[in-house]
Amino acid sequence: MTLRDLDQITELTLDHYDRRAEAFWRGTYDHDVSQNIATLLNHIEGEPPFTLLDFGCGPGRDLKVLAARGHIAIGLDGAPSFVAMARAHSGCEVWQQDFLALDLPAARFDGVFANATLFHVPSRELPRVLQELHACLKPGGVLFSSNPHGHNEEGWNRGCYCVYHDLEAWRRFVSAAGFVELTHYYRPPGLPRERQPWLASAWRRQA
Repeated sequence: MTLRDLDQITELTLDHYDRRAEAFWRGTYDHDVSQNIATLLNHIEGEPPFTLLDFGCGPGRDLKVLAARGHIAIGLDGAPSFVAMARAHSGCEVWQQDFLALDLPAARFDGVFANATLFHVPSRELPRVLQELHACLKPGGVLFSSNPHGHNEEGWNRGCYCVYHDLEAWRRFVSAAGFVELTHYYRPPGLPRERQPWLASAWRRQA
């Protein structure tokens, strides 16, 4: 995979979301991810309010929830339409940054909420991105992720670049970046595994 390939992955995936921003909002604004938000917040040590990064915040649905709970919530997304929508919807600060060209402050955040986002990072670049997320967390901070899982397939799907890690592969990537696993589960809850497409997990940055 060349640098040109990576540039194309970023450009086409962001263009896919940017052109479908309104439809994406209509299709996801009422999704219930309260279990994921609770998992992140319950594993952060110390007293709130927490400083949180909503990594891949999209139109700002979860960013608004985090801020409404009294936390200092900052969004990040690469699609310009999503950034504008998230700022308007949440009233929060939102950074426009590509996942493959991050510029994050060191040790700034108590938690990173990466809900349905990191599976767009090519496996070649995932170690670097996870290390950058590790560095932006305070010692002891928590990374939450939720991704569609599979058998480590990687490539284009409906205009987006996607990687479908299984649990063991995901564990290897995140552990190698310096995180310790806190919990994992499959979603939606209460369904047979074959009807639970999402793998959620929480990880602590080692001091």
